[in-house]
Amino acid sequence: MDNLSVKPLVEKMCSSGLKPRTVNKYIEHVKQAVESLKNANGEPIHNRKWDAETMDLPVVEHAEQKRPSLKTSAISELIKASSAQEQALYVLLAATRMRVSEALAVEIRHFTNDGRTINIEQQVQKDSPRIVKYLKTAAAKRQVDLHSNIAEYLQRYAAGKSGLLFHTANGTPHLYGNLEDRWLTPRLTKMELDEEGMGWHSFKRFRKTWLRGRRCLEDINNFWMAHKPKSMSELYSHLHEELQVRLDEAERVGFGFSLPETPIVAVVPNVPKLHQNSATEIAA
Repeated sequence: MDNLSVKPLVEKMCSSGLKPRTVNKYIEHVKQAVESLKNANGEPIHNRKWDAETMDLPVVEHAEQKRPSLKTSAISELIKASSAQEQALYVLLAATRMRVSEALAVEIRHFTNDGRTINIEQQVQKDSPRIVKYLKTAAAKRQVDLHSNIAEYLQRYAAGKSGLLFHTANGTPHLYGNLEDRWLTPRLTKMELDEEGMGWHSFKRFRKTWLRGRRCLEDINNFWMAHKPKSMSELYSHLHEELQVRLDEAERVGFGFSLPETPIVAVVPNVPKLHQNSATEIAA
């Protein structure tokens, strides 16, 4: 594989309608595969000098990328119009910037410090209602601290629960693709806010924008956002280990939307699971 042999692949992806950013990301995997083949000395066998012009890679115009974000009023309206698990999920995502796969895998045991801190250590698999112990990046294994009002709201919502904070009637994890189709997209459509890219990521953009606007301490901001250190200053800093500083910062920066006083919790009856080979139970 070299520049000319990759060029037809680029052309096919572009002609099929893939966005420039997507094409560039896929070609990065091609480069990684070629560079991964090494000799006994640990040096790449194929030293390629990749050239975007030769491959006809499309230019990524960041100003043209679809990265819509929800505003404060929209977040408040979403929360006000919803209830039960849906409402609590919107509150958690908007107040923490957690990935939706991480939020749907939160268990009651993950809350510490009187509910002010959530330990993030697992996520829901994309296409299967199953909890996995790996996260998207190494930096994603972290702690997220909550404003006291958010913590109080979630503790009221979680009262009497055990296991997963969000789950189906059968006790299994939700699939976030299903929830987007069933909950989020219809509400955004009704609010005339639905557009390309306006999915679960819009909550992350809202939270990041809010934290920067509130001049959140950058080291703590990056820790909550699951961004790995880049500069030497960030590498040397251990501010994220100062729990009280984090809690104080979470209280200072706030959350930026209207929070309902009492979460509306739907009662899900305990339905016994039926065995496929039990005709009596199925009939009942």
